[in-house]
Amino acid sequence: MNVAKWLLLAVLALPVMELAAFVAVAAEIGLLGALALVAATSLAGALILRHAGGNHIARMRVALAAGSFTALEADSTGSLTLLAGILLLVPGFITDALGLLLLAAPLRRGLGAALRRGAAADHGDGLVDLPPEQWHRVPDPELSDRRENDREK
Repeated sequence: MNVAKWLLLAVLALPVMELAAFVAVAAEIGLLGALALVAATSLAGALILRHAGGNHIARMRVALAAGSFTALEADSTGSLTLLAGILLLVPGFITDALGLLLLAAPLRRGLGAALRRGAAADHGDGLVDLPPEQWHRVPDPELSDRRENDREK
C-alpha cells in the first residue's frame, strides 16, 4: 500500500480510536473529568490559534496568492504551531497528545528541519528525464495564434 492509502486508513480509523481512548480515560477518571479535559484542551487549542495563528494565516495566504512556497517552507515551525493548535482544538485525546507533542520546541524544530529537507529534495531542479521513445512535440495553440497575429500586422 502506498502512503496515501495508509493516510486515508488512518483518517478513517481516527474517530474509532478517539472514541476508544475517550472511553478508557472516562473509565479511569470519570465521565465529567474526561469531558472537562477535552474541553480544556480544546480551549487551549483555540487560544493557541488565536495567539499564534492570525498573523501566520495571513502570511500563508499572501505566500500562496503569490505562488511562493519557499516562504511557507522557511516558516515550517510556525506552520507546525498552527497544526498543534488545530489538533488541540479537535476533541479527542489522541489528537490532543499529538498537538501537545508538536508544542514541544525541540520536536517542532526537528520536524521543521526534516520538512524543509524533504521539500528541498522534492523540488530538485525541475528536470524530467524521459527516454527518447517518450518524447513528442506538442503544438502550443497560443504560439500559432501569435504568429498569425504578427503576420497580419
